Amino acid sequence: MSEPSAHQLELIEKQLGRKPRGLAGVAVATDTGVPLVLQMQSLVEDQPFPTLFWLCSKDLYQAIAEIETSGWVKQIEAELEADDDLRTAFLANQQAYVDLRWKLMRKEDQQRIDELGFTDLFNQYGIGGIRHWDKVRCLHMQYAHHLASQNVIGERLDAEFELHKLTINL
Repeated sequence: MSEPSAHQLELIEKQLGRKPRGLAGVAVATDTGVPLVLQMQSLVEDQPFPTLFWLCSKDLYQAIAEIETSGWVKQIEAELEADDDLRTAFLANQQAYVDLRWKLMRKEDQQRIDELGFTDLFNQYGIGGIRHWDKVRCLHMQYAHHLASQNVIGERLDAEFELHKLTINL
């Protein structure tokens, strides 16, 4: 993760259409500095933020939205149900995400989460704030996690749709 430059902050505002709330830094950027994934604070104004990694690239967002519209989420969830190896890897990704969120979290946020009684919530909710770890919920969050860390759903998106070859302008 890196502190965003002034130019990156301008790009992020353009990507999101607003100033970001709870921005901890840029987790992943292109070689030219265009932010792809933001790392978010876990607690924003004493409320849990639902995700550690936020996909901010408009180009990736649009490509993934088209994949979601095609029904691929239901397809991959059916595969998770039928394929023990895929499900095991995906559940391991969920636990790794929870562990990484705690590791990257500011100490003062950890303390405040405990004071507010949110500790169990942060242990139960996985990628994108999902409680049922065998569901995908949002391909954008899965892909953001893939770019910033490791995620089998993101790997499949790259393999099947070649998102990693997409030209990123914004």
